[in-house]
Amino acid sequence: MTIKNRSRITVFILSFLVWLALTHIGDIQEVIAGLIVAFIVSMIAGKFLITTEKSEHIVKRFFSAIIYLFKFLWEMVKANFHVAYIVLNPNLPIKPGIVKIKTDLTKDSAITVLTNSITLTPGTLTVDVNPETKEIYIHWIDVLSTDVEENTKLIGGRFEKLLTEVFE
Repeated sequence: MTIKNRSRITVFILSFLVWLALTHIGDIQEVIAGLIVAFIVSMIAGKFLITTEKSEHIVKRFFSAIIYLFKFLWEMVKANFHVAYIVLNPNLPIKPGIVKIKTDLTKDSAITVLTNSITLTPGTLTVDVNPETKEIYIHWIDVLSTDVEENTKLIGGRFEKLLTEVFE
């Protein structure tokens, strides 16, 4: 089986599972609609998920993805509390700004997941990505450092190691 077909099958299965998780399945029509939508998504975007043969075992990558999901949820909860604290304490001095971080990720899918994880975490928003220099520019609600290495560790370092295990 080719990498492209394996990628499309994986996207089809994941899309269908997401459809089932988000839909109240009370009728066979909804299941059929989910199958059709998952098929269309897999045909359009299926070739982007798996792009190379991996030497790592799929089970290890799967467990790394599960650990990443829990890590992301934990970081999102922490960031929500931090932003709520800032909102509830208007006299709290904050220092918003745009910071630069570096990434070692090479695959577009991995960088996309990293930037989306940063954006979905309250208090941060990905502004721009420079794939040639592997730099990501982020608006941060409360800049703690102007050092690129420190910002990389504080923002991207939370996710990058697990994303490397999943995608690279």
